[in-house]
Formats: sequence, structure tokens, C-alpha cells
Amino acid sequence: MALLQPTTPTLDELVAAHQNAVWRYLRALGARPGVADELLQETFVVAWQKGVPATAAAGAFLRGVARHLWLRAQRAWHRRRETAIADAVDTMWTEDDDGDDAVQALRECLQRLQGRSREALEQMYRDGRSRRQIATAFGMKENGLKMLLQRARAALRECMNRSRG
Repeated sequence: MALLQPTTPTLDELVAAHQNAVWRYLRALGARPGVADELLQETFVVAWQKGVPATAAAGAFLRGVARHLWLRAQRAWHRRRETAIADAVDTMWTEDDDGDDAVQALRECLQRLQGRSREALEQMYRDGRSRRQIATAFGMKENGLKMLLQRARAALRECMNRSRG
């Protein structure tokens, strides 16, 4: 009796066998659904290029590729975010300005901000409290506080743009 050699699966077979598990793995890592979809596609492209064999190790290989792609995407996102912040600071800062005007405008805009928005920003940035601590003190869920902080920052940004524009 001859031993059967495992055959290399087709791309369709590979996707059918591992798609759900790899997508769930990416979601467990923290990828949003749309990002998980994109990374899933990239994972299978890499797997197909490398020629993943039809073995029990295929799932582990695919998870490793997916993890690497997710981590690479996270690093790229953080670089883009830091670049966007630096660009915003550069836009506000002029060569003749040592930053005093921006600080003064921020102080004035913060004074105009009222209620929980101002208090939440102060507790976060002045007092160094965590979102969880502030949310508990306000009797809110963390996601609610996150939205409150986003709206407060947006209001400050708009105020700063008006005062400097």
C-alpha cells in the first residue's frame, strides 16, 4: 500500500478551511471588522505566495501572518496619527511665534468650555486621571466619557481655529 502525500490546497480550499478562524483571531486582536476584512485578504495573499501546505500547521501559519500584518498596521496607524498631530502643531505654530499665542488661545478657549466637558479635560490632562476613574466619578460608562472628551477636544479645536484665523 502506497503512502499518500498531502497535496497543496487550492486557494479556495485554503480560504474555506481557515477564513472564519483567522477573521475571528484578527477581531480578538482588536481589529475592527473592516480592518479585519482587509487583513484577512492580505493574509491569504501572503499564504498563497508562500505556498502553505495542507497540514494542521496551516492554521498556525495563517494566524502568525495575520498577527504580523495587524501589528504592522498598528505601527503604521500610530505613525500616521503622530504625523497628523505634528502637522496640526506646525499649522498652528509660525516661525515668529514661540507658542505663547497658542497657549493663550487654548486657555481662553478652555475658559469658554463649560460643565462636564471642561471638568473631564481638566481631570484627564491636569490631574492625570484615567478615563475609567473619570467615568466612575461622573457616573458614566467609559465609552460615554470617551465621546464627551472627543466632543470637548473638537470644540477646543474649533475655538482655537476661530481665534487664530
